[in-house]
Amino acid sequence: MPPLPPMDEEFADLVPLFVEESRERLDRLALAVPRLADDARAVVEARRELHTLKGAGRMMRLGAFAELCHAAEELLHGLRPEAPATAGLIPLLMRVLDHLSGMIDAVQRGGEPPADAELMALLAVALPGAGGAPGRTAPAAAAVGAAALPGPMPAISPTFAAPAAAPAFSPTAPGAAAAPPPPAPDFAARPAEGAGGGDVRVDSRALDAVAERAAEVRILALAAGPAGERLHELARLAEEGAREAQPAQVLVVLAAMLRRTAIDLEGGQRRLLVAAEEQLDRMLKLQLQPLRGSLLALARHAREVGRSLKREVEVVVEGEETRLDRRIARELEEALLHLVRNAVDHGIESVEVREARGKARAGRLRLSAGAAGSRVRLEISDDGTGIDPKRVRLQAAQAGLLDPAAAAALSDGDVLRLLFAPGFSTRRQVSETSGRGVGLDVVASAVNRLGGEVFISSEPRRGTTVAVEVPVARRGEHVLLLKVGALRLALPSAVVRRATRLNAAEVIEREGRCLARQPAAGAPGREPGEPAVGQGDGGGERLVAFVPLGRLYGQPPATTQVLIEGQVSGQPLALVVDDVLREQEVLVRPLTRRVATDRLLEGVAMLASGEPVAILSPAALARREVLRDLPAVPPGAAAQRLRVLLVEDSLVTREMERRLLEDAGFEVASAGDAAEALSRLGEATFDCLVTDVEMGDMDGFELTAQLRGMEHFAHLPIVVVSTRDRPEDRLRGLKAGADAYLTKQSLDAGELVQLVRRLSARN
Repeated sequence: MPPLPPMDEEFADLVPLFVEESRERLDRLALAVPRLADDARAVVEARRELHTLKGAGRMMRLGAFAELCHAAEELLHGLRPEAPATAGLIPLLMRVLDHLSGMIDAVQRGGEPPADAELMALLAVALPGAGGAPGRTAPAAAAVGAAALPGPMPAISPTFAAPAAAPAFSPTAPGAAAAPPPPAPDFAARPAEGAGGGDVRVDSRALDAVAERAAEVRILALAAGPAGERLHELARLAEEGAREAQPAQVLVVLAAMLRRTAIDLEGGQRRLLVAAEEQLDRMLKLQLQPLRGSLLALARHAREVGRSLKREVEVVVEGEETRLDRRIARELEEALLHLVRNAVDHGIESVEVREARGKARAGRLRLSAGAAGSRVRLEISDDGTGIDPKRVRLQAAQAGLLDPAAAAALSDGDVLRLLFAPGFSTRRQVSETSGRGVGLDVVASAVNRLGGEVFISSEPRRGTTVAVEVPVARRGEHVLLLKVGALRLALPSAVVRRATRLNAAEVIEREGRCLARQPAAGAPGREPGEPAVGQGDGGGERLVAFVPLGRLYGQPPATTQVLIEGQVSGQPLALVVDDVLREQEVLVRPLTRRVATDRLLEGVAMLASGEPVAILSPAALARREVLRDLPAVPPGAAAQRLRVLLVEDSLVTREMERRLLEDAGFEVASAGDAAEALSRLGEATFDCLVTDVEMGDMDGFELTAQLRGMEHFAHLPIVVVSTRDRPEDRLRGLKAGADAYLTKQSLDAGELVQLVRRLSARN
């Protein structure tokens, strides 16, 4: 496309104001024009908006823009709502609005938009006194609107209708268009509607409330300072009391002081949490913006795609006042554009095909949005060719996604879910508009990243609907923290339906896949086409194909594991981990794709403890190739975990240190004194010994010295962990043969873990 001529520099600083005001007026026009046939107020409103746009264009010295507005305004003069020609002029006026919107895009880019001679000629024919006056030559005007235009005849309805019960999409349309696809609408140029970046209009009272609440949150956070200082003081008293002859009295006082401090901290945390929740709610309300701009931009793009494909498309917009977090709307842009292009290119038939099938010449595309509790549901529906489940079954078998028997066993709903598989397509011809095999898997991934789901339903020759459900606002996302060997991973909780303890006897391997035997009683999650077994007596079992995360990440399996089952956009998800630790709310940050990353991960989050954790991608885990391309189990994998013997006479301290070591991925055995430790060392092999000093008949120094005198344990790594922090105690431990000496007062969990791992590897 040749570069646009530059605008007059005199008005460069007024461009942002002109663009913003013009877009708002065009949005109002897009809602008013479809009502011209039955609402007298719509005629007055449309004339007024066009007149104002014309004046603004002339002030900015945009001649082509002002002339187009003037021609459209003249077309509306003298119209009566009951005039039959009005309905025929609506498509022509919608084309005018689309072109005006494109001209505004050009102005925003710094150029002066050129005139459209063909469109001006069509308006001249339809103007009163030119043979197309509404009251006198209705057929001629209707012909201009329905036949003379090379593109679709759209209409927009502002009313909202309840979402359809079933969701959907449509594939194949005969023939591929030679014309290149139109450019995607510039959502980022619509800051007032929240679909892209830029300024956002905010109520000043709402800003005042947010600022006031932020100050309150800061004051509550500062209040935690004295409590922290008090805890440090209690820790100092505990260290001094440990050296006294009767430490029990010190412990009683410390327990009372700690309990009081804990109560104060809990009260402060509750107040801080309430204030933070209120602050978050207020901030999220500022982020909510009407979807009007996004939906109208999608409608315009659908009409442009229709024109490029020589098809007639009527677009209906519903629920444009539905509010959605502007950040979520921005991340949905590409997915929604792809769905619109697919609906027009793959779904809506050519005029000839539609007439042969007894349909209206213009295909109907419905873009709707509506609130559904704490979520927003967006639907893109067409009345086109629809999807043939038989064809999808055949293509799935030919592509190797399923064997023919499994494909035949699928329900129509399961068949449609196959369209979300990467690279899957039922179309033989490549289209410049929507490509081949790219789209629905990308859409599903984008929606899943936002914590939403995408659904599809279709009826052959009657049309398709794709429904996208996303949270109304971006809050912290709830994730399950998973233990996989020595790793910590997180999985979005929204996709999980159940978690079941799994024994080794319930796991079988068949043709390179891992399967788990589970009760068949009404439990979803069986992979499509996977037969249930033993159902003759009504008890029955089902085989669940799962992804063993430990094997994928080279971690040895635990004795008992957890099977997690769920669904991702209607597709089954199953994976096995060592354990589910807890559920936590986190703020997920997407991974940059500019560097090589794990294909099973989609983001990273910071836990409340400050520890980073990788977020698994449910969409990637649900892909069938992950189930099939499992790495082989390495020989002796189960013996790779380091075995640690922990010797500690205090039950509480022993339990805390045991959890710390197990969380690091070690296999830990415990002993209450030196005698029990010697017994365990005679029964099993260990990679490292961690011992206390003060114990019953034999202390840690004596245990260390005795082990060093035995040939079998001469090189066993030994770490002493004690409350004794005097230099002479440290020297005594090292002389006895300990490899390292740590004090409990300054014990660092990471230091202990790294020390055990390093000493064990050296051994």
